[in-house]
This record gives sequence, structure tokens and C-alpha cells, in this order.
Amino acid sequence: MALMAILLVTQFNSYYQALLILSSVLLSTAGVLLGLLTTGQTFSVILTGIGIVALAGIIVNNNIVLIDTFNVLRKEHKDWTLQEVIVQTGVQRLRPVFLTTFTTGFGLLPLAMHVSVDLIGAEIEVGGPITSQWVSLASAIVFGLSFATVLTLVVTPAMLALPDRMRALIKRLPLPKLRKKPQTPSYSA
Repeated sequence: MALMAILLVTQFNSYYQALLILSSVLLSTAGVLLGLLTTGQTFSVILTGIGIVALAGIIVNNNIVLIDTFNVLRKEHKDWTLQEVIVQTGVQRLRPVFLTTFTTGFGLLPLAMHVSVDLIGAEIEVGGPITSQWVSLASAIVFGLSFATVLTLVVTPAMLALPDRMRALIKRLPLPKLRKKPQTPSYSA
């Protein structure tokens, strides 16, 4: 995570955007845990851990593409409002993010559901010994990626708007007026 943070800060020149990407990786882990709790599966330290690491790569890629598009659109279209930039970013990146999610998720879904397809023997086996080894890894990626897609398309754009909203809110706050101390006449002898 520290190495990823260094690379992201150098790429975006923004601690906030790097923190946003890394927080999406941590929040996707919550999606993995929720998925495992929902299905009643056990947490395998090795295979689920490898799945979380693989998931982190996919999520970082999706968020980098989204934030980079946001930054490019913001530079190119200075006349657009922040909301227009965010909506256009979401429109442009919706298809790539969904394609990544669907291809990875549907590719691993048979393994996550304990289904093994033997192409040579032309048979489908449910709950076989081959799939039982990889269920934890596939489940971690499928559940985490499903959760992270919502984070990428909803939470990340909302968080991109947060700094400007906070600046606008701070500007609207009434600042206390500072009174000057009345000067007392000094009498010197």
C-alpha cells in the first residue's frame, strides 16, 4: 500500500486523489468480508488474501482511469461546472469499468459457485475437488469487485467533488469580525 501511495502521488501530484484510490482498496475489502459472511464461507488467509491483492490491482486501475479522466476533462473544459465534469467523467468511464467488472466477475463466477467445467471430458461437475481449492480466491474477487464497482462509479465521483464543496462551504461561513482595541492615550511626562 505504501508503494502504491508513492506511485499514485507522483502520478497525480495530489495526496487527496491518491488517498481516495487507496481508500477504495480498503473499502473493497469490506465488500469481500460482507460477501463471505453472506455466503457463510470461511476466510482463507492465503487464498482470500491473494484474491484481495488481485482485487486491489483491478480497483486501483479502475479508479486511476476514472480520476485521470476527471483531471483531463477539468483541464480541457474550464467553462464546465464541477458537476458537469463529474457527470461526463462517469459517462466516459462507465463502459470500461463495467466491462472490467463483468469479464472478471463472470469469468470467476463458476469457480466461486463450486462449478468445474471439464472441456476434454465434456462434463460439468459441481463441488469437485478442483474448485474447492479456488473458491476462496474467486469469491474474494467476485464479491470485492462487485462492491468496488459501486464505490468506483458512485463514491469516487462524490469524493472528487468534496474538496470544492468544502471550500465553498468555508467561504460561506460567517467569519467573526475582529474588533480593534481602542487605543488608550499614552501620557508621557
